[in-house]
Amino acid sequence: MLVEKNVPLQSCNTFGIAARAHTLVRVRSAQDLQALLADHRLARQPLFVLGGGSNIVLTGDVKPVVLKMEIKGLRLLEETDKAWIVEAGAGEVWHDAVAWTLAQGYPGLENLALIPGTVGAAPVQNIGAYGVELQDRFHSLVAVDFATGRPFTLDAAQCAFGYRDSVFKHAAPLAEHEGAGLPRGMGLAGRAVITHVRLALPKAWRPELGYLDLERRRQELGVQQPTAQQIFDWVCEIRRAKLPDPAVLGNAGSFFKNPTVTPEQCQDIIARDPKIVHYPMADGSIKLAAGWLIDACGWKGKTVGRAGVYEKQALVLVNRGTREDSVTGGEVMTLARAIQTSVYERFGIRLEPEPVVV
Repeated sequence: MLVEKNVPLQSCNTFGIAARAHTLVRVRSAQDLQALLADHRLARQPLFVLGGGSNIVLTGDVKPVVLKMEIKGLRLLEETDKAWIVEAGAGEVWHDAVAWTLAQGYPGLENLALIPGTVGAAPVQNIGAYGVELQDRFHSLVAVDFATGRPFTLDAAQCAFGYRDSVFKHAAPLAEHEGAGLPRGMGLAGRAVITHVRLALPKAWRPELGYLDLERRRQELGVQQPTAQQIFDWVCEIRRAKLPDPAVLGNAGSFFKNPTVTPEQCQDIIARDPKIVHYPMADGSIKLAAGWLIDACGWKGKTVGRAGVYEKQALVLVNRGTREDSVTGGEVMTLARAIQTSVYERFGIRLEPEPVVV
């Protein structure tokens, strides 16, 4: 277990915001985690889990003890008649894990290529892209209870996955905090940390081409039955064309969730804005493209202070500062709130940010 003091976090968050951790612990194994929780000086302080830093906005120095999750490892855990069960350490880079599964001949994650962040953060956010969400390929995960130091396993139902949501994003009711024992039910935010994620990759694989960009690429290339590797390559090309590389232009990916409305609300908006991008959902609701809403309000390419809206995709907020004069978390959130106000005033819809604000 490596404990560091006064650690710069600018390189640890994809927005490139300058901030420091008062105390940072690099967790590279389950044993490191056990050692930390056995150290009463550290364990009794508030804890903040940090993976790839791709879904956070730092608004100042981080006072809780930062757990920098760096547990590595990729392996085939089990093979069944229906799927390959792959296990990945929480500190693995998500995109690298996707590429590894394809190299091993295990398809299923190709639509989720190039999503920034680490494997351990993927279930927390229930990441998704191009018609596939993590829950569609999820088997189980291993986590450690902060209160007891004991590991426990959760399946998909216990993770309570939703749209960019899971049990790890909700605090437990106060009554559940009393006593020891493994966390159960809703509310694991701040109570546990994921160490390993297991994915079920289907042997009866079929391409997921529901999104227009992928279908358009298939038609352009004249490919009738694309392979998983081809879809992986297409997704990477599309994402690189639309989204900025955080190593070049700091950002946290999609900043707002796509809102859902009732069919009646959607028809009301269509009556005023016929070109609105919308998708019917299985439950009867309608998902609206947040990027379209923001663009319709005139925000694409605009800058406020050192925070800006990406000129190619209005859903992405970017760092217009430099490494020496970086955007602040306050500037990012000021811009975000201004966008929320504009969208609400025009469409009556409240946009919800995706990143965690620290």
